[in-house]
Amino acid sequence: MKIPEKAPNWHGKIRDLLSFGDIDELNAFVFKVEQRDEYAYWDKVKHFPMPEGITPELAWAYVKFSRQSKIRKTPLLDKNDLPFGYWIPDTFLESISYIDQHAGGEILVDDAGIHKSERRKYVVNSLMEEAIASSLLEGAATTRKKAKELLRSGRKPKSHPEQMVFNNYQTIIKIKNLTKHKLSERLILELHESMTVDTLDKPDECGRFRTGDDEPIHVRDKEGHILFEPPPPKKIPIMMKVLYDYANETDEKEFTHPIIKAINLHFYLSYIHPFMDGNGRTARALFYWYMLKHGYWMFEYLTISRVFLSAPSSYARAFLYTEIDDLDLTYFISFHLRVINIAISKLIEYIKNKQQETKKAAQYLRKYPDLNDRQKDILRNALENPDKIYTIAYHASVHNVTYESARRDLVTLSQKGFLVQSKRGKEFTFVSSESLRREIKNN
Repeated sequence: MKIPEKAPNWHGKIRDLLSFGDIDELNAFVFKVEQRDEYAYWDKVKHFPMPEGITPELAWAYVKFSRQSKIRKTPLLDKNDLPFGYWIPDTFLESISYIDQHAGGEILVDDAGIHKSERRKYVVNSLMEEAIASSLLEGAATTRKKAKELLRSGRKPKSHPEQMVFNNYQTIIKIKNLTKHKLSERLILELHESMTVDTLDKPDECGRFRTGDDEPIHVRDKEGHILFEPPPPKKIPIMMKVLYDYANETDEKEFTHPIIKAINLHFYLSYIHPFMDGNGRTARALFYWYMLKHGYWMFEYLTISRVFLSAPSSYARAFLYTEIDDLDLTYFISFHLRVINIAISKLIEYIKNKQQETKKAAQYLRKYPDLNDRQKDILRNALENPDKIYTIAYHASVHNVTYESARRDLVTLSQKGFLVQSKRGKEFTFVSSESLRREIKNN
């Protein structure tokens, strides 16, 4: 993608607006613009149906005048020491309310049909999906299927893409234990080092900020066009201090909703671009850290990066709009809120499907009260996937239990005739027995 078209200078058009008689018609136009699904920039606004007698340039001037009157400045400064700002349209309030309503986790907790082991499995699966998608966004040359096989098998990474996925997964798991701390240079560097260890061309760039001795960097698109030039290294310490203070501030004069602040932190770390590589991964990790730190534990289940991955150009464009249009963070907030809502909707759909599958298999498994929830879960899975191969390491990874607990689960199922045990090299494998369905239905 290329840098979006530069918007016309709106300041010079304000005088022309005074001669336009029907302000109500202009207000109605602005209302329609702001009530659309996204916070529109000039390159889209100019194509909207215009009020009679109004040019796109004049309409844009009124849109900008209206927006600027509502902008709230933040302490976050750009490379020229100018403040970023944002405002919250009514459509954003609906999105924020939706997130607040679902982020408490009532979907998973209140349903007695969802066992603890299954909830844990949802978490593990979501963490894997987030790790994989975040790596793919950064250019890891692998597939979701291969990456998930790596994480489930528990084996060591064998390539650069696998190492990226593995690092992302380990870091996301680590984030929960870091939420007790305030944001600091040490925490940010720890996140970056965890994300990038053994993946950078220059290992010494891992876990440190850019310096004047490093080569200048630019953010480019796939065609090589320069999209963004980060602040110079000498600005990084000052701007990072602003980031830490903004994240840790608790006695603001004006309340900032945690979701909005988390999104702004995501943007600002990406904007500072303090590392030679791994900035996007670390910025998304910072977003998760802040959301979990402020009680939105449902975000442990959400795969935000997978939604980003489905629209990478929209992700980049929201960033660029903010930079080129008067440092208006509302563009990035708008995109991020849509992504979160999509991720929540996908989670709800996934859980409903799993609940239906669980109820289907439950009638078979009631006859075996001696089986634990993990064993029942693998039997339900085996019923739906009769050709699937299970390993002890895979079972331990999915349910977050020790190798020995996983081994006992599978061996017991084999002894009962539900699974068939065999050996592949040094590894034991298990597949569903031909009589599994008959055993469960007829016993």
